[in-house]
Amino acid sequence: MNLILFDDPSIRTALLPFTFTRPVACIRTGILTIQEKWERRLHTRASFRTEAYLQQKFPFHTTAQDLLINGAVCPDQTLVDTIKALPPQYFLVKDNVLLAANQPADAITQQNTIEYTHPVTVIDRTWKIFSSNAAQIKLDFALITAGRTSAPITDPHTIVYGPKENIFLEEGVSLRACLLNAENGPIYLGRHSAIQEGAMVRGSFALGEGAHINMGAKIRGDSSIGPYSKMGGEVSNVVVFGYSNKAHDGFLGNAVLGEWCNLGAGTSASNMKNNYDKIRPWSHALGEPEQTDLMFCGLMMGDHSKAGINTMFNTATVVDVCSNVFGAGFPPTHIPSFTWGGAEGMVTHDLSKALETANRVLGRRNVTLGDVDKAILRHIFETTAQSRAWEKM
Repeated sequence: MNLILFDDPSIRTALLPFTFTRPVACIRTGILTIQEKWERRLHTRASFRTEAYLQQKFPFHTTAQDLLINGAVCPDQTLVDTIKALPPQYFLVKDNVLLAANQPADAITQQNTIEYTHPVTVIDRTWKIFSSNAAQIKLDFALITAGRTSAPITDPHTIVYGPKENIFLEEGVSLRACLLNAENGPIYLGRHSAIQEGAMVRGSFALGEGAHINMGAKIRGDSSIGPYSKMGGEVSNVVVFGYSNKAHDGFLGNAVLGEWCNLGAGTSASNMKNNYDKIRPWSHALGEPEQTDLMFCGLMMGDHSKAGINTMFNTATVVDVCSNVFGAGFPPTHIPSFTWGGAEGMVTHDLSKALETANRVLGRRNVTLGDVDKAILRHIFETTAQSRAWEKM
């Protein structure tokens, strides 16, 4: 079996800004990325069929034994068993969405198609990353911890509620006088992660390797904090892909942060409209806000973007890649890639300066911004110029 996770082009566009810098399958929801979920369940490594400018970082390998799976589809055991039993040259579909193909040789037709009849989780909108997160944490928790024993909680001042089997600590976790409530869902703490004094955490919750929850934080549940991130203040139903910081006070709810993001002290983002109306997040696919049935939707921030101290974001604000948002007042609800400024005015964030900043930020985690990553960011800068309206004036 040669596992290939492919981007559905329409889904990829709907998942911008997060898919500017990664294939769809590298999105995190739950404890794991979608890629990691499939690799664990199929016991193999994946390659990617994605945009050409991403392929050097995310290689594509093909053989005579290709198994192609839609990178937006989250696995469960029923779906895995169905795909394993899929005959060669057959396609598996659900409501006109291609889920998988086994050694495809011909075009898809009614004769070589099998309709999947069970429920399936497809991350085809940005807000589904957080709205699916609680269920995905539970599935990933069961997958990761099956047949394993948690490291013990040795801190005598940490308080635990809920079943013992709902909390799992990997090696090297540090807990100090915190509160863990796993009554409503599991709590997973990755290797060498830490929860500091006075922090309160409710499940479902996942903390990635090397990530920290800062003193006094209030984590209200259904949240995933990816590896080497720092989280403080008040957080509810948030997904952080990794290497990003919201280290200080301020509220973030029903939100997604990519990698290498930073929210300055006191930054808060609304997740509900004052008139309780349905929310219309910006859609890259439509080029305008999209009508939804959402009551709650907060900040969506792409990789390498930052917000200055006390920044205030309106409900469902979308910040694209490599933007630096600051200043008084509420900035626009869509901030294009490589924007510098906010409510008081915006200009283009110079590419060379953006790359310098990214290099410094990665260096703080002992990571290097290589030529491949620079080329990806340069491509995004060039292809998103039309979205920066002030450049047309």
